[in-house]
This record gives sequence, C-alpha cells and structure tokens, in this order.
Amino acid sequence: MTWLTDRFGLDVPLVGAPLAGVADGRLAAAISQAGALGMFGVPATGAASWISAQAATCAAGGRPYGIGLMAWALTGEQLEAVLAARPALVSVSYGSYATYVEELRQAGITVVTQAGTTDEALAAEQAGVDAVVARGGEGGGHGRAEVGTLPLLQSVLDAVRIPVLAAGGIATWRGMAAVLAAGAAGAWVGTAFLGCVETTLSDAATAQVLDAGETGTVYGRVFDVAQQLAWPAEYGGRALRNDYFTRWQGREDELAASPEGRAELKPGGYVYAGQAVGMVRERRTAAEVVQSMSTGSS
Repeated sequence: MTWLTDRFGLDVPLVGAPLAGVADGRLAAAISQAGALGMFGVPATGAASWISAQAATCAAGGRPYGIGLMAWALTGEQLEAVLAARPALVSVSYGSYATYVEELRQAGITVVTQAGTTDEALAAEQAGVDAVVARGGEGGGHGRAEVGTLPLLQSVLDAVRIPVLAAGGIATWRGMAAVLAAGAAGAWVGTAFLGCVETTLSDAATAQVLDAGETGTVYGRVFDVAQQLAWPAEYGGRALRNDYFTRWQGREDELAASPEGRAELKPGGYVYAGQAVGMVRERRTAAEVVQSMSTGSS
C-alpha cells in the first residue's frame, strides 16, 4: 500500500496520465474500473460542456478519477466545470498553476503538478500541492527533457516531504516495481495506454504507435510552433518522429514566419509518445494494461 492507493482506494498504485487529445472519459473510466486511477486531459480549446460530459462518463462508474489541466491555457469556464465535477484528483501544470491550487483544494480535490526538475518540485511543495509528479525527459507529450526519470525521482524524493509519483518511461511491471522500490507513491503512466481500444486515436495513428521502436521519438517545439500554440517555450513535446518534424527541427523561427510551412502540418499529423513506445506492441484494453502493470501478465 502507498499514499496513492490509500488516498483513493486503489488496487494498483498507478495513475493513467491525462493525455489531452487521446484520453477522454472512456479511457479514464476504463482505467479506474480496472483498479487504478484514470484521468482525462483538457485540451487548450476544451469547452466546459465537454469537460462536464467526460466527467459524467467517469463518475458513472463510481470509481475515483482525475482531470488534467494546462495552466497556460486554463480558462475560467474550464475551471468552473472542473470544480463542479469534483473529481478526486486534478493535475494542473505548465504555467502559473500555483494560483489555482488553493481553490481546488478547498473544493476537496487532491491537487498535483508535474515537475521536470528538482527545483520545480520544491516550488510545487511550496505552492501547497498534495503531491508532485517527477516527470523525466523520457515521457511522452509535453514537459522538460533535461533530466531522466530515475535521477530526477531520486533527487526529488530526497528534496521534498510530500508524496512523489514517478512519470516517464514506465510501461511494464518492471518499471512500476523500480519506481516503487525507489520510494515513489505510484507510477504516472501514459504511453503504455496509447495502444488501447478506448483511446480517441485514429486507426492510422494507433498503427504508428504499434509500429514504433524505442528510438522512434523526438523532442522539440516543431508541432507547437506549426499550430501557433502558446506553450511556454521551456516545455517541448516528445512525439513519434515524422518527416515534418525532421524537416523543421532547428528552423522553428522560420516555421513561425511561414504560413505555408505551418499549413503543411495536417490535423492529426503527429502522435505524442514517450520512449517506452517500443514496448507497446499490440492492441489491448485499458484493463489488460493495468493488469499487466501490476502482475506482469497480459
């Protein structure tokens, strides 16, 4: 038993990462029903009505669930929808998240944030979060890439007094066992769920995930620049390598000034994934992934 399992009555010390654009209420609910804690992520343009609908899907199962928010894009309407839903857990990260911590906690919601350095983890503790997610550079989607998961986890565990969850590169029971043995309260897992039938990924995108190898990801800001997204510059994204990224990597300023170049990136023209993607080899249900993470069986 860990802080995570005790806090939420879980069978498995695992949180399904928010995965904005990939995880909606269906995936989150499936992970929660399997005995872990599922989350869905709110996209930058996510409507309050969408948040309410996904939250209702999760709540219908009667199990705890969470919602992931991006502080740089968070609107008042989104926050009000989250507060009304009263999820068990909210992750608010990347930007001026500290201004939201107390209001969420006053609503009875457990609040965490993702940290990519020990200094960020210390700042999170100072901001009053209930726990911090030590997210290493191996992780998929957005975050820092300066420090790998294992050195970051060790440093953060030594530095803070609040519970620490480990994220980045954890895709099997071996990874789960490693971070728990190090002292983490649980694993924060995203990429391992990308092959699940409950995601919102298209068949073509899922095929890319299943075909990718362990060296098949890249990290940078190309896709954000192409879409003119206002992500803080220090948080790039790790995604599957494709020709578009290769062509524009190192030419981000040129891309920002090129409407033609930006238009070359078609909707759905990228898939965020972490370095553990080479271990995602088959289509499975979320329940099967949770079971495999806890027992080593499929």
